[in-house]
Amino acid sequence: MGDDESSGPSDGRELRYVGTRGPAAGTRDDAHRTPWKHVADREAFFAAARELAPGLGGDGARDARFRPVAVVRWVDDDHVLVLTPTVWFTQDDRQVHTGELGLLVGTDAVVTFEDGGAGVHDAALERLDGHRGAEAPAPRRVTLALVLALVGVASRVEVALGDAVAETEQLVFDRGVPDPVEQVYGLKREITEARRALLPVTAELPELVDPGDERHALVDRRALDRLVATVERIDRHLDAHDDLLSDMLQVHLAQVSVRQNEDMRKISAWAAILVYPTVVAGVYGMNFTHMPELHWLLGYPFSLVLMIVGCVVLYRVFRRVGWL
Repeated sequence: MGDDESSGPSDGRELRYVGTRGPAAGTRDDAHRTPWKHVADREAFFAAARELAPGLGGDGARDARFRPVAVVRWVDDDHVLVLTPTVWFTQDDRQVHTGELGLLVGTDAVVTFEDGGAGVHDAALERLDGHRGAEAPAPRRVTLALVLALVGVASRVEVALGDAVAETEQLVFDRGVPDPVEQVYGLKREITEARRALLPVTAELPELVDPGDERHALVDRRALDRLVATVERIDRHLDAHDDLLSDMLQVHLAQVSVRQNEDMRKISAWAAILVYPTVVAGVYGMNFTHMPELHWLLGYPFSLVLMIVGCVVLYRVFRRVGWL
């Protein structure tokens, strides 16, 4: 939706996006466009931001106050600095990664940068291309598109984590998997990282409305309330995924305990079976003088039969009670 409708902004190139429609349908008057400069990195962003809003001051590229939480800061009464974490999920290693999105919005210009692979900037461009006839001023449109894209990417991360949790749940009940604890704990760690990146966003989004004058609001109050509710819903879903993983750990530990008890019963049953012939042989090995079986012709076969019958009886008893 810039000078070349089919291409998005490249790093460091200033583009002009339509803010309002002209008098006739499809008219794109330069007076109704807002410069949007997308830069390559954080340092270039703060350099461009200080040119646009001198009141920003400081060396924000190295300012620890801006890392790693979300920041919404009004500058010179007519500029807003927004720094927020971004998240994305890679399916191959099932890991959540975090980056950063920077946005400086003025009355007549916008500067942005994105660090990481979340693709918030590209998603915002697609959203703007789909709403080129909106009546809202361009800075507000850009801000809303970026915030919506940020929340949309976070929602996709939540869905991907939910799918990963469902796959892990199947592994927990698969006895062919030796030990799923590492995978379960790994997903819990990734969910924690995603929540750590999203919670500051929830806290800072309301600051997009100037508390002194709502006419300066970058996002409509109702739209902002929906965005906050969406982020809170995503966080609740992530919390539910985390609780489910905790339940999986408990179930896995219970399964391990049950299997150990089963193994102990089997060991005890076989030990009892093996002890019986040992006891019989020990009795006959005493060689007392008045043991009539010592003088029987069939004494030796009788003792063997006695051992075998006793072992068979014990085996059938343990099988009946479920120990074998």
